[in-house]
Amino acid sequence: MSTITPVAVFTTGGTPDWQVLTDEALWVSNGPLNSIHRLNTKTNQVVATIGVGKRPCSGLAAGFGSIWVPSCGDKTLVRVDIKTNAMTATLAVGPAESEGGITVSSDAVWLVTDPLGKLSRIDPNTNTVTALIDVPPGSAAVIYGDAAVWVTTPKANMLTRVDAKTNKVTDSIEVGPGPRFVTFGADSIWTLNQGDGTVSRVDCETRKVVASIEVGIPGDGGEIAFGFGHIWATVFQISYFRNRSCREQGDPAVGWRWW
Repeated sequence: MSTITPVAVFTTGGTPDWQVLTDEALWVSNGPLNSIHRLNTKTNQVVATIGVGKRPCSGLAAGFGSIWVPSCGDKTLVRVDIKTNAMTATLAVGPAESEGGITVSSDAVWLVTDPLGKLSRIDPNTNTVTALIDVPPGSAAVIYGDAAVWVTTPKANMLTRVDAKTNKVTDSIEVGPGPRFVTFGADSIWTLNQGDGTVSRVDCETRKVVASIEVGIPGDGGEIAFGFGHIWATVFQISYFRNRSCREQGDPAVGWRWW
């Protein structure tokens, strides 16, 4: 870790948390400040701080010319215009959990909005919920990939597939213990399993677990992401770097990297 040094430090105050990247900026939520920050990735400056309701939580998503911000404090979903940095809508629908996620498909925004198990499909043209889909109680994070929305349920050790065209649940897949955060890449869905610190890889075509990878990072919080041909994962109080070829997992096209 001593060889890894930051190239820029942004001062925002509060507690920077969830992030999403667009072409020209990195957007970061800040619960204590009830805001999101726009960071210019070329000049390394905080160029905007935008109020977004009470206690933004449960992820950020970019799509349809906007940043979508779930807020736990007032159970809303805030829409921020990427060009003007202004709020353009506040939807009376909020996240089911503070540690969850939000995702976008080609024509909708998706968010678990009820701890009893409701996945909301939101039309960005009208800013309204157009479908409520039954998913397992306690579902948390969502990701769109391969024409489907994939939903994690930590207490049930479950990954649920929802067809994005029909709004129907097509598959329920048992993965590692405590799957919460999830990402898509290399034709697979990857869950970070908080219970034992493993990562489960689910093939999108067969909808089966094809690998269970011992990462060694059990615990609360965390995140998982796909980028630069690697999987990146972290949890609270674990700070280390590991790099391993996916050839060990039967896929020569992709590498692994844990942070």
